[in-house]
Amino acid sequence: MTDDFAGAVVEWYAGAKRSLPWREPGCSAWGVLVSEFMLQQTPVARVLPAWTGWMQRWPTPSALAAEPAGDAIRAWGRLGYPRRALRLHAAAVAIRDAHGGEAPLDPAVLRTLPGVGDYTAAAVAAFAGGARVAVLDTNVRRVYARVFDGAADAGPGSPTVAERSAASARIPDPPGDYSVAVMELGALVCTARSPRCDACPVAGACAWLAAGRPEADRPRRTQLYAGTDREVRGRLLAVLRACPGHVAAAELDLAWPDAIQRHRALAGLVADGLVEHAGADSYRLPG
Repeated sequence: MTDDFAGAVVEWYAGAKRSLPWREPGCSAWGVLVSEFMLQQTPVARVLPAWTGWMQRWPTPSALAAEPAGDAIRAWGRLGYPRRALRLHAAAVAIRDAHGGEAPLDPAVLRTLPGVGDYTAAAVAAFAGGARVAVLDTNVRRVYARVFDGAADAGPGSPTVAERSAASARIPDPPGDYSVAVMELGALVCTARSPRCDACPVAGACAWLAAGRPEADRPRRTQLYAGTDREVRGRLLAVLRACPGHVAAAELDLAWPDAIQRHRALAGLVADGLVEHAGADSYRLPG
């Protein structure tokens, strides 16, 4: 079944894939790495303009490494989870200093870069280098869980050793577009909430569909944002991004009415290295 599955998914992908610049032939490993940082918990529609602007300004790791981390945070805009910008800047510095300015393609070497874990390392190695490695994001794990295990979704937490081993065994040789094709299937057809089984190229072999699409054993969690410290942090960073220099503490006070929550969020931003003290009563992005 594995060969039939791979062939069907790759054939479907050839006609259904989205036109994404980081998936185009010739996109650098750096471009793929930037996309993977940005796509973490962020929809493609929001990433597209941010990625394009980023690559125009910083087409190489060395170009980004030459500028302050604060510029990366400012350019990150409203993508959310701004620590990703800080880690991407740190990764660019590491690539410049330890790898001659060229993003590596070896998964083991990629994992030594700041902010790069197993998934991101595998994605860059597979998408930019054509490596035969298992790429296991949320979409891919869900497709595999449904087709092969008859479950509505993969288990919680990181992929298990058994899950990685099974995923590796499914990769054809040569891998071609297989890994990105499975990911696209999960993103466009085998979605979490409203799967389009009538449009699925492997519906006939799907154990989950054959079982009547049973519900997941655990309820799906919805992440809250409004009123949380995450929202406060975002409000404070928005003020700092809008100003090229120092921002007075009194100006930051206007960003959120609850002083206790505001002070807690600001202290967290400072502790995370996203904001710096610029005097007794002012702050700035890292310089």
